[in-house]
Amino acid sequence: MAIQPITEAILRQTIRKRPADSHKGTYGRVVLIGGNARYGGAIIMATTAAIYAGAGLTTTLTDPLNITALHARMPEAMVVDFHDLKLLRELTEAANSIVIGPGLGTDDDSLSVLQTVLAGVSVDQSVTIDGSAIDLIASHDLSLPQAKLIFTPHEMEWQRLSGLSISQQTPANNTRLAQQLGGIIVLKKHHTQVLFEEQTFENPGGTPAMATGGMGDTLAGMVGGFTAQFANQLNAVLSAVFIHSQIADDLAHNAYVVLPTQISEEIPWYMKQYSLPQS
Repeated sequence: MAIQPITEAILRQTIRKRPADSHKGTYGRVVLIGGNARYGGAIIMATTAAIYAGAGLTTTLTDPLNITALHARMPEAMVVDFHDLKLLRELTEAANSIVIGPGLGTDDDSLSVLQTVLAGVSVDQSVTIDGSAIDLIASHDLSLPQAKLIFTPHEMEWQRLSGLSISQQTPANNTRLAQQLGGIIVLKKHHTQVLFEEQTFENPGGTPAMATGGMGDTLAGMVGGFTAQFANQLNAVLSAVFIHSQIADDLAHNAYVVLPTQISEEIPWYMKQYSLPQS
């Protein structure tokens, strides 16, 4: 099975110069759900990435303990208590792109939040399912909605979701299970692979300097921001994966460790370069 590299050409096809007459509504409405009382940092990092990735309007639903920190860190985001299930459903139904899972947890409250979101999703929405949400779907055998689904598992989460042990996660097996599951699979590892239908793409970048908590949350937020803006969902995901590691690779030339928040702050500069005509 041929594995295709993610190339800069894909990014140049995807990230275009913004029209002069555009406004915040042009660039999508992203809703992120996660961050229980213990794991607030995860949803803060995902929200930060979505905003820096250019989402027009960003709303985060999280545990009340995280609201003050989120307002202080990213005043651009609207923040709501995710225990208000009626409002949760209203806001997610109005979104172009949904990200659920960063720091969500796996207790009964988390399960209720996830079930509420999945029940209200429509076929036209992009839904990025990350972290705890993957584990909840796998452990409770939850039905998946008809939508533009994007899963962002690391290899252990993919094992739980697909039933494939890490040693069984060959390109052929991964592709077969991805087709059964539907949607796009972002399998996070040294060279992250993106699976869609019969295609497998491999990211050329990646550095051990990225081996720190929050990298996956940041990528999920970037995917949410990109899929809200760019019509071609596969190319939007591929672009997010590429830039995420490209920034880290560049920063790692002069740093032993690269932090997820450092990556987020660089996203607009990299997007700008890909939106410009090549000289």
